[in-house]
Amino acid sequence: MLQFETTQVVYLASAAFVAAMVRGFSGFGSALIYLPFAAQVLSPFQALTTLVIFDLLGPLPILRQAWRDCDPRDLRRLLAGLILGLPIGLWVLTLVAPEVFRYAVSCVALFMVACLVLGLRYRGTLSPPLVFGTGGLSGFLQGVAGIPGPPVILLYMASTRPAAAIRANMLLFLVATDLILLPMLALFGRFDPTAVLLGVLLILPTMAGSLAGAKLFQPRLEPVYRAVAYAIITAAAVSALPLWE
Repeated sequence: MLQFETTQVVYLASAAFVAAMVRGFSGFGSALIYLPFAAQVLSPFQALTTLVIFDLLGPLPILRQAWRDCDPRDLRRLLAGLILGLPIGLWVLTLVAPEVFRYAVSCVALFMVACLVLGLRYRGTLSPPLVFGTGGLSGFLQGVAGIPGPPVILLYMASTRPAAAIRANMLLFLVATDLILLPMLALFGRFDPTAVLLGVLLILPTMAGSLAGAKLFQPRLEPVYRAVAYAIITAAAVSALPLWE
């Protein structure tokens, strides 16, 4: 059975619901919201495991279309960098205290919000070495903080690639980070079956949150949704900082 208290499970289910709802109406932010909250009651590796389990099911219905739309060359370079960077990030995470993980999660989330609010973008050429390096940095951040998205998102937001290819590459890459993370956790001796079960329990509130967010979404209110997402991500990141304890 689970080694977690009922209040912890309810707290995590609420965090997963809110994170999924925000992603449902804004298109991003699930890990940026869930992990700061989860890191307050779970160990770093348990938090990563639960996120991977309940986050894998969401994109399954659209993977086939994403595979058709993706840019295979960019995707291969991103994945090559991921495979190199992820184990390095996990190795670093084994060396640091849980408080460091919480600081890392919060700082990455706050940095991402700042970049989005300020409109910071990479506006140069997407050369093969740059794409590979971005995949490596994303893999490192996945391993050390569980948030692989920011480097890839910031790289592609100003890209001249077709919009469908950008969305497909980001989706497939983020799914790949989850799929590769699970065996990596086992390789590092950090695979926790109870965290897997907890992740399975969080699938229902995640699905409910996604449906709620999708129903709330209205294209004309997109700026409002983004503002709400930024506010929730910021609140989650600030609340997770160990300095409040």
